This record gives sequence, structure tokens and C-alpha cells, in this order.
Amino acid sequence: MLIRPSRPWEISENDVTPESVYLNRRSILTGMGLGGAALAAGMLPNSVSAAITGFPAPRNGEFTLDRPITDEEEATTYTNFYEFGSSKNIWRKAKRLKVDPWMVTIDGMVENEIRIDATDLLGKLGGQEERLYRHRCVEAWAMAVPWTGVPLSRLVKFARPNAGAKYLRIETFNDPDIAPGQRQRWYPWPYVEGITIEEADNMLAFLATGIYGKPMPKQNGAPIRLVLPWKYGFKSIKSISRITFTDEKPMSFWEELQPREYGFWANVNPEYDHPRWSQKTERMLGTKDRLDTIKYNGYGEWVEDLYKDMEQDRKLFF
Repeated sequence: MLIRPSRPWEISENDVTPESVYLNRRSILTGMGLGGAALAAGMLPNSVSAAITGFPAPRNGEFTLDRPITDEEEATTYTNFYEFGSSKNIWRKAKRLKVDPWMVTIDGMVENEIRIDATDLLGKLGGQEERLYRHRCVEAWAMAVPWTGVPLSRLVKFARPNAGAKYLRIETFNDPDIAPGQRQRWYPWPYVEGITIEEADNMLAFLATGIYGKPMPKQNGAPIRLVLPWKYGFKSIKSISRITFTDEKPMSFWEELQPREYGFWANVNPEYDHPRWSQKTERMLGTKDRLDTIKYNGYGEWVEDLYKDMEQDRKLFF
């Protein structure tokens, strides 16, 4: 009999949410005689993505937690989104973001270059699922979140990268007319992040379209964002508009701005402090709890093989 050891973030299977029926939002609108007209007229709440459907999605019981899920209001009102400013309550300004339609370009060293609406792209990547993940900011705050989306590896397979492709360069939108932060010219807009193709193929890497069983709020990265739970949060780029497969290591937004504080890898590790924030502990949003930081944010058994041949120094983490 195979006995699988308990993982540090797991809870009882009795706590796993049962599979739910997908909701086709566009069909409902059409039946009401609204459809695209309602979307164009702004009749729907503008704090969430209106296009992508399938919420709530079935929860994947392989990904569970060792701590309570963070309160939804905390996780959706305490966020970073520098496109709209540097305050944490950026959700008010982020309402300006228009997320339907939302075009995503996949290009570079791939067989299947394409520019496609996010809704249609999700349709090509298969059914969504919900995963419970830890999320750790380099500023030493943390949360535990139910994300909805699809594995990033499906997009890699869909793009059919060439043998020489080594990295994914991922870029967000650039529209200073709606994003006042992008009028600040000292930042290297648009926001760019990069990961290796091996990291993209790791089963933890996730393209998220929702949170708490609902479409993604704009301030959390609607309509589609990256989630890499073993890395600091700035690697999990929001509101993705382009994914380029390349053989050159991308220069990320924060790395270009301050390379001594932000590096390419950004893997969570309590042994290496950021110059301005100790990484030894983390503050859980909405509580007074201060917990010890765990290397790779507790996901070491899933990802440590990605880095086993690398020199374990500061460059791996910042």
C-alpha cells in the first residue's frame, strides 16, 4: 500500500469544497436580452472581470493549506498595483481598468504565434480549477488564497515553443490614460517579469483568472495573472497582455529599477534578507499572527529540483 507523507500545507480532505457547476455568464446575459450591450454600457459592476466565466470552479484537493484562508476583503483591498499608484488601497483607482475585451499576444520562439482575447485563450487551455496557495510578498506580509485558473504548462504546450526557447518574458498592459502610475516616467513601464521554461512547466505555476470563487478583481490582476507561490509576489505579474518565448533572460521591472534589491529568481528564503525587509518572519493579513518564513514558501518538495545545480547564494533569491 502506498502511503504518501503529509505535506506541510495540507488539511483534511473533509475541508475540500465539493465540485460545483460552472456558470456561463454570457449565456445568462444573452437570455436576459443584455449580452454585449450591457457590458459596453457598463451596467455590470466594474470591480471584477466580466468576460471569463466558470466560477466557482472545482477545487483541486492536491493543493491545500496549513493555515486559515485569508479574509476576502483583506486580500482584495490590500494590494500592490503600481500602474495605479503605490498605496495599498489601490482598488479604487484600479476600477478604471477595462478588462473586456482583453487581448493577449503569444509570440517569440513558438510555432503558434497568436493574438487572442483572454476569454478565447482560456477556452483553448481547458477547464479551470481552484487551488489553495500561500502568497508571500517581499515586504514580509502574506496571505492564503483560493485562486481559480489553469496550469501555466497548458499555455506552454499550446504555444509549442521551439527547442531553443529558454525563458518566458511576460508583460502587462501599458495605458497611461487609465493607469496614472504609468505617467511616472522614472519607472520602466510596462511591467515585465520573466521565468525559465522549466519554471513555467512546473505544476505549481498557475495562470489565475479568479479568486474566492469569483472572477478576478481588477486590483488583483484581472482578467488573467501569473501565480508562482514559491516566489515573492512581485514575480506574479498582473493583467498579462503578452507572453514572449525567448532564448535571452528577460530583465524584470524591479530588477531594472533596483538590481541590488530585486533579482531574477526571487525565491522565498528566510536566510537572505531584502535590504529593507527581514525575510525571517511574515505577517498574515487580517491577523496579528507573525509566522516563521519557510524556504520556497513551503513548496520545496515541488520546486527545489529546479535549482539543485545552481550556486545557492543571494542571486538565487534576490
